Amino acid sequence: MRRRSWTLGSCFVLLCLAIAGPASAAVGPLRLASGPSPYAPGCTGAPDAGIVYPGSEVEPSIAANPVRPRNLIATWQQDRWDSGGANGVRTGVSVDGGASWRLPQSPPFSRCAGGTEANGGNFERATDPWVSFAPNGDAYQISLSINLTSLGNAILVSKSRDGGLNWGPIKTLIRDFQPGQDNDKETLTADPTNARYAYAVWQRFNTPDPAEPNDYTGPTFFARTTDGGETWEPARIIYDPGFRNQTLGNLIVVLPNGELVCLFNRIIGGTSTVAVIRSRDKGDTWSEPIVVDKLGTALVLDPRDKSYVRTGDLIPQVAVDPRPGRANLYAVWQDARFNGNKADQIALSRSTDGGLTWSTPTRVSEVLSTQAFTPAVHVNRRGVVGVSYYDFTADSATSIPLSTDRWLARSTDGGRSFGPRERLTRTSFDMREAPIARGPFLGDYSGLTSVGRGFVDFFARANDGQPGNRSDVFSVRVGPPFAATGSDAPASGRARTARASRARRARGYIARR
Repeated sequence: MRRRSWTLGSCFVLLCLAIAGPASAAVGPLRLASGPSPYAPGCTGAPDAGIVYPGSEVEPSIAANPVRPRNLIATWQQDRWDSGGANGVRTGVSVDGGASWRLPQSPPFSRCAGGTEANGGNFERATDPWVSFAPNGDAYQISLSINLTSLGNAILVSKSRDGGLNWGPIKTLIRDFQPGQDNDKETLTADPTNARYAYAVWQRFNTPDPAEPNDYTGPTFFARTTDGGETWEPARIIYDPGFRNQTLGNLIVVLPNGELVCLFNRIIGGTSTVAVIRSRDKGDTWSEPIVVDKLGTALVLDPRDKSYVRTGDLIPQVAVDPRPGRANLYAVWQDARFNGNKADQIALSRSTDGGLTWSTPTRVSEVLSTQAFTPAVHVNRRGVVGVSYYDFTADSATSIPLSTDRWLARSTDGGRSFGPRERLTRTSFDMREAPIARGPFLGDYSGLTSVGRGFVDFFARANDGQPGNRSDVFSVRVGPPFAATGSDAPASGRARTARASRARRARGYIARR
């Protein structure tokens, strides 16, 4: 990758020292997971509705095999469109903890990937990929498959029994071909306590009358398998926030005792709140919502011209402590409460009772004055919490590149404090070179998992000066020796900053594809 050169004299030297920080862990090199696009021009079989970025990869997900921990599977959007979705969802497989990647044949979630009416993948585009391993080593991946020039969208699932090298036939969880019915932002979680169970959740947006776009509902939909993916129960609502309200970014985690916790952005009257619902019976019944805290994003803007940078600003993430006998959960999201609503930071709230109560959010991102965004969170088998994210520490508001880096912070005391962050990108990249989707875009989320004592971050970065290959996805391993957490953590436990809520039309949130 080529990086534009820029000089700021002695200030540049100081900046380099600042962003490098006290490197304490063994940060490995970036390992390229993606490759050239496998899709032919015009493979969607429909008139072009927007601009496609061939060769660009965004919005990755990753999971580690509990049976063979160095076996990783990742998924991502391949050939992103500015008008929504991608030509397909592609799969990467590693058998050496992310040191190298191979690209097997992906499930035919779209026409470009071989989807037909017969195999269930007859859709113009695919988006929102997610992957999860069952405790027996079986893996699932899921896609939202959509049409842009005609009606139609579906939630599709495929299963692998060999660590991701081969994928079985598509299972359709829901399929809508009526106007005003849109599924969005699905995730899938294989139950780590029972290999027969896996759970999918998403938001289903329903606008019965196109002439009244503000009359809508946006409940959380749920589907599960109880026989290892052979069949899936009919999709159903598990939480309805009511008329003209919605959820977004639904994600289930499973506590060591088998209870389910579904986290989401609960949007009521245009105000976003991080919330959870719980199930003690594998999803048969669900609790009423439990509020974690307000989601107070200020949106991420290009410092040079204040144009919108599309990030995971409305998508909270959650991770569970996998150790037996624990009930620890960690939720992260973008929030500007820590600096008077001037810049998004990464907020973290923790629960020690399975999501019944939550701590006051604290700040994980290290530099209070710069915008931080699109966090991922994971807890390894020793209970160590890792949080990765992007920020603009290296950027100057007057520079041509929008210099961006990826970071990892870790906590050994249950999220109460974080040690010095580790820089994952050894050189910054220019966010302005990323594919455009209402702004420069690398995904509404990214991936983080662990191999042994180390973490493996899986993220997209822009390719500077490569208009024919705007972005790629990479893995990077961060291993011991680690710095101790404690006094070096940001002082983020201050009282919450009172600020006015940002009124936004909830209807616009469906366009996350």
